Amino acid sequence: MKGGGRGRLQQPLRVESQRFRLLSIVGGCFVFCLVFLLSSRPDATAFDTVSPRASLEGARRPAAVKTLRTSSAAGSGGDFQVDILPQQQGGSLRQSVEQSAGDKTATEWVRDTVIVEERSDAEASEAAAEPEEAAESNPDDQPAPGTRSRGNEPGAEEKKVRDDATVVTTAAAAAQPAAETTATAPDRPEGKPRAAGGGQSKLQEQPARQPQEERHDEPARSGGGDHHQKQLPPLCDFSDFRSDICDMAGDIRMDANASAFVVVDPASGAGGGQWHRVRPYPRKGDETCMGRITEVTVRSTGGDAPRCTREHAAPAVVFSIGGYTGNIFHDFSDVLVPLYTTAHRYGGDVQLVMANVASWWLVKYDRLLHALSRHAPLDLARAGAAGEVHCFRRAVVSLRAHKELIIERARSADGLATPDFTRFVRRALSLPRDAPTRLGDGTGRKPRLLVISRHRTRLLLNLDAVVRAAEEVGFEAVVNESDVGNDISQVGALINSCDALVGVHGAGLTNMVFLPPGATLVQIVPWGGLQWMARADYGDPAEAMGLRYIQYEVAVGESTLKDKFPPGHKIFTDPTSLHKKGFMFIRQTLMDGQDIAVDVGRFREVLLQVLNNLSP
Repeated sequence: MKGGGRGRLQQPLRVESQRFRLLSIVGGCFVFCLVFLLSSRPDATAFDTVSPRASLEGARRPAAVKTLRTSSAAGSGGDFQVDILPQQQGGSLRQSVEQSAGDKTATEWVRDTVIVEERSDAEASEAAAEPEEAAESNPDDQPAPGTRSRGNEPGAEEKKVRDDATVVTTAAAAAQPAAETTATAPDRPEGKPRAAGGGQSKLQEQPARQPQEERHDEPARSGGGDHHQKQLPPLCDFSDFRSDICDMAGDIRMDANASAFVVVDPASGAGGGQWHRVRPYPRKGDETCMGRITEVTVRSTGGDAPRCTREHAAPAVVFSIGGYTGNIFHDFSDVLVPLYTTAHRYGGDVQLVMANVASWWLVKYDRLLHALSRHAPLDLARAGAAGEVHCFRRAVVSLRAHKELIIERARSADGLATPDFTRFVRRALSLPRDAPTRLGDGTGRKPRLLVISRHRTRLLLNLDAVVRAAEEVGFEAVVNESDVGNDISQVGALINSCDALVGVHGAGLTNMVFLPPGATLVQIVPWGGLQWMARADYGDPAEAMGLRYIQYEVAVGESTLKDKFPPGHKIFTDPTSLHKKGFMFIRQTLMDGQDIAVDVGRFREVLLQVLNNLSP
């Protein structure tokens, strides 16, 4: 009995012992898994209700923090800014990049861990105010953290950061193949561009040199001692929507063979400095056009530089006459007007440096170029073939361009405006008239009206009827075919003798630059919802030049499109909806795909209005 009782007593004890061992194994596995998770994720905290993002920020306080925030400053809802700010005490590094979403990408070298954090516009504006407060509290000569260098408009920022930090150069405009910016010596790897939104622009961001181990035992790094290099101002401004401008002063050497402008500055250091690539032509974002433009390198260096073969006392203005030149509209809007805006301040003592030179273009516009510069133009390619190195104390690479054929006084550094340019043209070509003929002035002279005759596309089919109508209302009518080979002095003299200019939308209307102020431009706009284009290309410039402007918009019955498309087609009922097909469709179908026969009775009213403009 005793033996049986003892057996029954040991059986429940054995069961309890097995349960205890099982619980011990399960508990041990749980502890092991927890330890494993914590060791593999140092940012995780057991039973912590704080978000992983906040935990990670607290766990890696010394690391760099990268903030991604939306910004509306650049004028498009897809813009953002990237700030990289070290958390170490005494750190003075912030990089700010403003980009158009989908157009650009950057490759960055940042030590340790980078945290990405989205912010609202309100938070972004608060963060943007921090650099100003930091600047007030920084007693040293060093720039305060977050100090930025901007152009006149939001979008262009460049940083040359000291020590082992990175350098960022940003072109924040519409997609442009023109600007390819790099911030280091050429032997650094380039960031790979990411195509998005159809943009071909590249933003390359590289470190000034490979990061080195930080030395916290060197007080000179935080005290602004001899180890610090002077922060250089940005060489280039990428903020403008039409062109990238590099305006430099100092010891500037043009290595023509490399199409490079080198700014020699000991503060740049032997192995680093700013490094940019620009195409000196104001059609930024137009891939077809800018692909024809020679790329020019602009960089700074404190080390070896090419030796001068010729020194110039006059500053240099560098531009291309490639692109769309050969079309009179682009000759003026892309080159001559921006060149006047850029070079006028030097009073003729300026060296013009040209890329993509065409000798016929130089011959055609010789008098205008000579009026801007008393020095013979310098051909960049020819100087490069000769191995020449030209040295300047001041150089401007690319031209300052505003709107089409317009100089905006508010944006001009010299207070210039469009009438200043047309006055310059009249003086350079010795055009005598600064005012149109006035009716009843006692001379008995009829006012003169010139009709631009196109000979390939957008023909004015009833040109003779228009001429007769003009003569009937009291004009002396003249017909002229604008051609690229025409001598500019002869064309200018003819146009300047007239009081009104009439023509279908096209490059020939650019001849209005020769008209005397107060004359009238009549633009015949083809069918197809092209009013906006006509106004931007010629209407607004005409008024800016001091001319009277009349826009005659063609009706369906006056266009040959009625013979190519059936009635009720969308091209007649809703032509502007077809613009989404792109500019090639607009050009081929709506511009080059139709000719015009104006309603003479309707057009006569326009002629009478022009005549009335000449009344005293």
